[in-house]
Amino acid sequence: MADKLVMELHIELEADKVTELTCPVGAVRMLPFVGTVQSALFTGVVAPGGMDTQVTDAAGTRNMSARYMLVGRDCSGAPCHIYVDNEGWFTNGAHPQPFVTVPTFLTDSAVLAPYLHQRRFRGEGHPGEKGPTIRFYEVGADADESGARRD
Repeated sequence: MADKLVMELHIELEADKVTELTCPVGAVRMLPFVGTVQSALFTGVVAPGGMDTQVTDAAGTRNMSARYMLVGRDCSGAPCHIYVDNEGWFTNGAHPQPFVTVPTFLTDSAVLAPYLHQRRFRGEGHPGEKGPTIRFYEVGADADESGARRD
């Protein structure tokens, strides 16, 4: 079974608003962003306030925690929101390409909730010119060539 791409976000970092702190026991970098998403499930934008917070401890382990709200329309055309909590960890100062994350979703979409409220997704971050492209996959999905899930 292959993982199935379910959503792709194009992130644009707001570089002029990045804040950083460095101290003897670690560092924190807060990266605000905006973005867009277009997929078969959902089409919309990242609402104002999207933030990627990266905390690096003295041992060089970095925790990335991106939290943001998507606002748009679900696959039925109904307006909805999707809250994304996306976590990643890197060790020894590494920043692998692509980096892998574990996303959690909450939504007010009656159509998407039964699917997105399950914990069977992974994320990948790929570098981009203005910010990363984030891809979310359903883990172990068995899909046909059209992308339709076969259960």
